[in-house]
Formats: sequence, structure tokens, C-alpha cells
Amino acid sequence: MTPEDDPDIAVGANAFTQSGTGLEVAVVGAGAVGATTAYDLARAGADVTLYDAGEVASGASGRAAGICYNAFAGSLDAEIAGEAIERFRAFSGDDTFPFVECPYVWFARDGDSNRAEAIREQVRQMQERGIVALEADADSLAERFPTLRTDDVAVAGIAGAAGYTDPRRYTASLAAAATGAGATLEANTPVEVRTDPSRVVLPDGAGREVDAVVVTAGAHTKSLLDDDGVSIAMKPYRVQALVASADLEEPMWYDASDEFYVRPHPDGLLAGDGTEFVEADPDSVDRSADGEFTEDILARVETRLPDLEIELERAWAGLCTATPDRDPLVGELENGLYVATGFHGHGFMRAPAIGERLAEQVLGDDGIDAFDPTRFDGDESFDIVDGMTLDSEQ
Repeated sequence: MTPEDDPDIAVGANAFTQSGTGLEVAVVGAGAVGATTAYDLARAGADVTLYDAGEVASGASGRAAGICYNAFAGSLDAEIAGEAIERFRAFSGDDTFPFVECPYVWFARDGDSNRAEAIREQVRQMQERGIVALEADADSLAERFPTLRTDDVAVAGIAGAAGYTDPRRYTASLAAAATGAGATLEANTPVEVRTDPSRVVLPDGAGREVDAVVVTAGAHTKSLLDDDGVSIAMKPYRVQALVASADLEEPMWYDASDEFYVRPHPDGLLAGDGTEFVEADPDSVDRSADGEFTEDILARVETRLPDLEIELERAWAGLCTATPDRDPLVGELENGLYVATGFHGHGFMRAPAIGERLAEQVLGDDGIDAFDPTRFDGDESFDIVDGMTLDSEQ
């Protein structure tokens, strides 16, 4: 089943009316968030054009890890993650993309008392909010996941509402569903963004005025807006990941003490770390992985999976986006100009819910107050921090 086949599944819990009929919207950036936003807007009756300077999912979405979970102690983050997982499950299928149910584990090692206590507190808060999460010690973790080395684990959390998917296939499916719902896809069409009035400037120099411009261009969002004199508090930064052959079925995990993550993959496993804590230029960033990164992460994975044969298949680098407070910028930035960026590596896993909520705001509903992009002036000075940290799950 494709998303457009069933209107109840397609729009999830917050079914749209045809309130968007006649509204002209340009969505700039055909990644996971942009494709989902375009789909939900088109389903609501808006006249939507989805632009991308390259192909669908040619940016960060095509290089994302594809890990999806609701293991957040913060109520808003957990709510959005839960909504996203529901839509991943509903949209997935043989004709769209896979969603593989898989437990998510995060743990701290012996001697790391601060992170161990943070995990215990996170699990407690999750349980109070009704999130399926369990605390586990080394022995119970080993019993449940015998391939995972656990003798040095002090404490672990296990989240049940979790899984993984193929980010490129998800994005392509939602872009196709958007066109099936009436949207127009303009791939390989770089545009400029202009405000007052809201419009996009096409490669031939012609301007197209619209009711709203939604910029979901990932790491390129900042430069697109800068060209129109609009500043946002966001910095792109480089991250790295790899795929290796291995016989791993479960779990997905995050080693909080050693700061790397692993999930099963059709070719074996996917592992990531490699965050660079400096602002990157998205137009000149090196998309290949560093040799030092691949050697280091493979050694760490082999230590955690001592009984498996592991061999590197491929590695790459991508871009994530940071904000001063680790929360994304989602919503109306200026009259008729909307933005979604700054997800600290969690953009893909939130895309089904963020796209839906952003579309609702364009159609007249309230936005997400905590993610309001106008909470910053745009000229703030701040340090880049790793998105995969215990702090990001609180």
C-alpha cells in the first residue's frame, strides 16, 4: 500500500480538511522533511511544487542512519518521535519502504557513573510518561542480546517502540506520494528564496510568487536564507558513518560511554560517530569518510561484537545541523516564509511528524512553540555539540 491509497493512514491522527485548496506553496528541499511536508500539503488541497537542486534524497536524507525510536525523556520529543514511528509503520510496505521493528538499547559502562545515573533517570521519566522502556543490567542484557558484549555495562535502557528503515526509499516514496496527490516535483532545479513577497527565483531568472515558501534544504538552508538577508541560528557540521558485513539481527544500540551507534543493515550493520565540532561549508565538504574514522569505529564495533566476523563494505560523510539549544528551527520565520532545520542528526527520524505539523502550520494551525525559529535573532554565537548524546534524549 502506498501512502496515497488510504486517506486515514496517509494523514495519521490529525486528518486534514481541504483547507489548503487554492493555496500556492513552494517547498525547497526534497529530503525527508520536505517530501513529507509537500505530501501533507498536497493531500490538504494546496498547490505544491517541491524543488531540489539535485535529486530526491540527494542530501542528508540519503546519507542518514535510518534509526527510529521514541526513547526521549522530554515529553515533546517523545510525542513527536511517537507520532513519527506511527507514520513510518503506516506508510511502510512492499511498494514503499521497509520498517523493521528492532529494540533500541543505550548503555553506560562501568566507571561512567554520571551517564549511568542519567540513563536510570531517563528510563524512570519515560516509564512515567507511558513510554515502553526498561532498565537492564549486564546479565539481563546479555541474556536478551547474546551477540552483544555486556560484561562491562553498568546499566542500559531498552526502548521497545523502535526500528530502522531505508531513508532514501522513505523519501522517494513520500515524494512520489506527493506527486500522486497533485504536487509537482522539480528535481535538479536550484532556486533562490525571496521574501516580501514570498517567491522563488528559478534558474532562468524568472520569479514565481507564492503564498508560502517552505525551506527544508538541510545544511543549505542557512545559505539559501542568507542570500535574501535572513539569518538563522544554525550551523552545518560533518558526521561520518559506515556499513560493514556482519550477521547482526538486533539490537540497535548507542554506547553512551564510547559515543557511537550501531544498527542492523541489509548488508550487515551500520555504525556511526565521526562528528566534527566545527562549522562546515555544505558546498565544499568532503563526502568521503576519513581512514582514521573507519579504522577506529570498526575496532570499537568489533570490541562490542566479539563473536561476529566484521568487514568494511563502504563509508561516507554527511552533514547535520546544529542550533544553540539543540532544538530544531521549525515554523514561520517571516510572513510567508517557513523553515525546518537544525535537527542535530534527528531530522530523518522525526520527518513524518515534523512534515505533518509544518504542513498544518502553513495551512493555518499553531506551530510548535519550543521549535519556533524566531526564538533566536540569528546572529548567536554557539558551539556545535554531538546530536547523539544522553542530553539529547532528555
